[in-house]
Amino acid sequence: MASSEITQQLSQAESNSSQRSDNYSAILQKIFTGGGSNLAANIVAYVQSILSDSIGVIHSRPLLSAFVEQYRKLSNNEAKIEAGTGIVDLLAPKIVSYEQQDTDIKFILADAYEKDDDFGNSAKILQTITLDSSQRSVSDDDKAKVWMRICRCYLEEDDSINAITYLNRVKQVIFSVTDQPTRLQFQLSQARIHDSQRNFLDASTAYLALSNETAIDEDERLQTLTAAITTAVLAPAGPPRARQLGKLYKDERATETAEYGILEKIFLNRLLSPSEVSAFAAGLQEHQLAKTSDGSTVLDKAVLEHNLLAVSRLYQNISITNLGILLGTDAERAEQYTATMIESNRLSGSIDQIAGVIHFNTKDGGNDVVAMNLRAWDSNVQGLAEEIEKVTTMLQREEPAFFERAMVA
Repeated sequence: MASSEITQQLSQAESNSSQRSDNYSAILQKIFTGGGSNLAANIVAYVQSILSDSIGVIHSRPLLSAFVEQYRKLSNNEAKIEAGTGIVDLLAPKIVSYEQQDTDIKFILADAYEKDDDFGNSAKILQTITLDSSQRSVSDDDKAKVWMRICRCYLEEDDSINAITYLNRVKQVIFSVTDQPTRLQFQLSQARIHDSQRNFLDASTAYLALSNETAIDEDERLQTLTAAITTAVLAPAGPPRARQLGKLYKDERATETAEYGILEKIFLNRLLSPSEVSAFAAGLQEHQLAKTSDGSTVLDKAVLEHNLLAVSRLYQNISITNLGILLGTDAERAEQYTATMIESNRLSGSIDQIAGVIHFNTKDGGNDVVAMNLRAWDSNVQGLAEEIEKVTTMLQREEPAFFERAMVA
């Protein structure tokens, strides 16, 4: 409740029209410099007074604008939030007359919520800002900024459903948005939403594109590249993932990331050890360690599928029991994953359930020896080409002068 002294002074200011502006300015200074336990209540009482019908809209607007500037500077975050919620309620029925001031106060209140890491309430207050107005012109850039801020708040709360709602609104105007930070935030939010929904391949593509934006600080670009590698590793095994891993492996900056070791092994189809997987898992976020329908994590599934592909490069055929041992799982699960990958065309092979043997790189039980030898030849040539390209890239990076002379020759 407002102090009796402030209440009395506000009453006198309302009735004294000749020096109203000066009187209200003096009261406002007194409220903000005085502080105390009644600070929030005094602020609300002040706004209620200047919005009264006896003052009139013409006089109230400049008084409210002056108040907004003082309110913005208030350092007491708790009082700012308490007072702000009360002021927003006071302005709600009169928003048409004070639209700009209402918008400014809501932005300040949202800042206060975010300072307390209360992103949910920040998003809710930002949603009430009037963007389709007949009183003022709101550009697509300004709309996109508000929608992107709401989207980012919901992402901080791990609420991807509401985040998508506002990201889709930005999509409708993004091609007319000229503000570069907003466009970059849009790209980052898209990547984070794909990531949170476990669309890891799409997330990796979005993170990689963002890491190539020269407008971003170098350290942040490296962070997004790291995120691109992490999400690519978690993506389901198959040709699309292999292509994405190839792009990341050939990126010169990849060697600067902690994840380069596991990236290299996966790209070169080498088996991953439990220690390497554990070290990689330590840097994952909570949603990236969530359990799947069979009780394993996304990482467990990704590693098992990768190791299965790696085994298919080493063996023409293998018993289901031995495959389970190599993959660190039981024979039944090894067979189930193999069947799933063959069915989805992510693995070439067939299963002889009677003999308990899996034949790789053939659809007819391993009898097409010529076809298998040709595939082995292709694989060896591809591996040699990859090693040559890697050496060439290293020479270009370490000895650019020699590289230029050699290329000219």
